[in-house]
Amino acid sequence: MRFKGLFVLFLLACTLVLLSVLWLITRSKPAENAVIGMAAGLVTGWVGIIGGLTFWQRNRIRSLILNLPGIWQIKFILFATLMAMIEEAIAVSMTNLAPFFGVPIGQAYITASTDYWDVIFHHSVIVFFGWFVGWAILLTRLDFSPFAVFIISGFLGWVGEILAFGIQQVGGFAMWMLIYGLMTYLPAYCLPDAEQRQARPVRLWHYPLAFFLLMLISIGWVTFIQQIIPPHPAIHFVP
Repeated sequence: MRFKGLFVLFLLACTLVLLSVLWLITRSKPAENAVIGMAAGLVTGWVGIIGGLTFWQRNRIRSLILNLPGIWQIKFILFATLMAMIEEAIAVSMTNLAPFFGVPIGQAYITASTDYWDVIFHHSVIVFFGWFVGWAILLTRLDFSPFAVFIISGFLGWVGEILAFGIQQVGGFAMWMLIYGLMTYLPAYCLPDAEQRQARPVRLWHYPLAFFLLMLISIGWVTFIQQIIPPHPAIHFVP
């Protein structure tokens, strides 16, 4: 437990240092500085406030979720989707607060659009949905701990950011680990016990296996939705 707490504190410290350094570097560039301010707002709202509440109330929330009727896999998928929607609500709010950060809307942004529903149905949550289904399948067979789900999801999100937005996202490792990891940590914490799920203990090789299987599921899911959803702009602002 102590290691887990120290690791999360390490990620938080790295994120704060990164954002502070970038804020100082970009002070003479209003648009770039505004993006750093938006990222700091997202980290404060999602990681600081929602993440803090997640840890503080996790046992009470787990009891509530376990007592809800329904198949636990469906509850996991829906709960993870809800968490992702909350994160995106904060992110889109930051994009819409561009004037607060000193620039017009569209000159600086951290989401593809100012429209929340456009973002979740065309750019973000719809993509993450494949991960959540993949996790529900894996957790049926294997007893990954909530912390392991947090780490693997965070790593997946970080790799996804690099693939989508370039090698410059490598430096954002800690921030993306926190942002994406929190989407699945609480849903994984609220699962029935391994005995009830008939899930087997996890071995070392299951961790890289989970990462690659989730990545393959994600690629397959994205390829599928691209075929059924009409062409849509990758971004709604001038790059």
